[in-house]
Amino acid sequence: MELQQTQTQKLSQRQLYSVELLRLSTLELETYVRDLAQENPVIEVEDPVSAPRVPEQEEFLSRLRWLEDNDSQNWFYQRINDEELDPLARVGTGGGLEETLVSFLSRQLDRLRLADEDRRLVEYLIRCLEDDGYLRTPLKELSRQGEIPLPSLERALALLQTLEPAGVGAADLSQCLELQLERIGETGPALAIVRDHLDLLARRHFRALASRLGITVEQVEEAQRVIRELEPRPGAVFQRVEQVHYPQPDLVVEEREGRLTVRALRGERPPFRVSLYYRNLLAQTEDREVREYLTEKLRQAENVLWAAGQRDSTLLRCAQVVLQRQSRFFREGPEALLPLRMAEVAQALELHESTVSRAVREKYIQCPQGLFPLSYFFSRAAGTGEGASPSGTAARKLLLRLIDIEDKKKPLSDQQLCQHMAREGCPVSRRTVAKYREELGVPAAAGRRAK
Repeated sequence: MELQQTQTQKLSQRQLYSVELLRLSTLELETYVRDLAQENPVIEVEDPVSAPRVPEQEEFLSRLRWLEDNDSQNWFYQRINDEELDPLARVGTGGGLEETLVSFLSRQLDRLRLADEDRRLVEYLIRCLEDDGYLRTPLKELSRQGEIPLPSLERALALLQTLEPAGVGAADLSQCLELQLERIGETGPALAIVRDHLDLLARRHFRALASRLGITVEQVEEAQRVIRELEPRPGAVFQRVEQVHYPQPDLVVEEREGRLTVRALRGERPPFRVSLYYRNLLAQTEDREVREYLTEKLRQAENVLWAAGQRDSTLLRCAQVVLQRQSRFFREGPEALLPLRMAEVAQALELHESTVSRAVREKYIQCPQGLFPLSYFFSRAAGTGEGASPSGTAARKLLLRLIDIEDKKKPLSDQQLCQHMAREGCPVSRRTVAKYREELGVPAAAGRRAK
């Protein structure tokens, strides 16, 4: 026998909350906080109209013991009764109307006997998934961000990929299809095709595929039928139908003394804090059960508050880079929008691109030009040039303006529009003009000619 000293990094609950809250919109964060406050009395959602009522200590202790008894003894049976009597009680569960990929995967973990740290790592990866079920952030990057050993994350990913729906946790389409084929026990040509030859299959180069794999064209066609039955986006079934809602600005751009600044609008979500009353109660009470319960709830509240602060900070930092790179837009309007990739913002902030993607998801910025989703400011270059080439969004705006002011008796052809755009500092090809025009639903010159 010998003693060995090892050092391990455990994933903290703060990191889990940080990943989860970063991608929430303002409305989703508001709902999240209010729901959490219903089950955690330590979280105080401030009401500007009336101050929170402080319960008597004895009444609270009695209620606390009742809650703990129900949590440990009656929760399961109470849930069954609720679901039998009230179909709305199933909302958010397996048969609910608002099932999400995260909740569906998390509930499957309940059936697995995992060590606490393994479960926590799988939950971390679940919260890093994109809406379509892919895990596009490389494990090495997640390992670096969370200071988690890479082998531990690889073990957690292997566990995640055993869950339903098949293909979840894949890094790309090829791996997603491969995981699904392995789940159904496929070992034939279809597996070899999705691993190494998807590009040939997409271009329908059946003879080249048959030659490379040493099989017949008929076998390639049969493999194609098998692959077409797979789900390329395993998380798609959980993506909710977009509901009409009025977006709320998360940020606002203002000009002060000739200088553009951006600030966060924190007032759009309810302010919340950790209750001072329960902090004092924890310090004063000698009841062991009360101390354990309050310690757990206080830790949860503090972690959520920290994660909400991290969310706001990351969002503001992303907006500051956008403001710096797109300053002409905020002064001159959409036609001055420059191409900007999320990778550039990520590099400037020393973050991963997926972190920036989650941070700007469904976030809105208010400026003199109007209310825009933050993702609006990320666009590819319209032309093939480098430097200050206009973005595709700006090019479309310029194209619409040129068509709007043209002589309707002699409308401009695509080639003429191409030349006019070049003179305006937006050099694009005639084919690009035609593509943009079709995307905008604008007919060709013959269809625009006044009769």
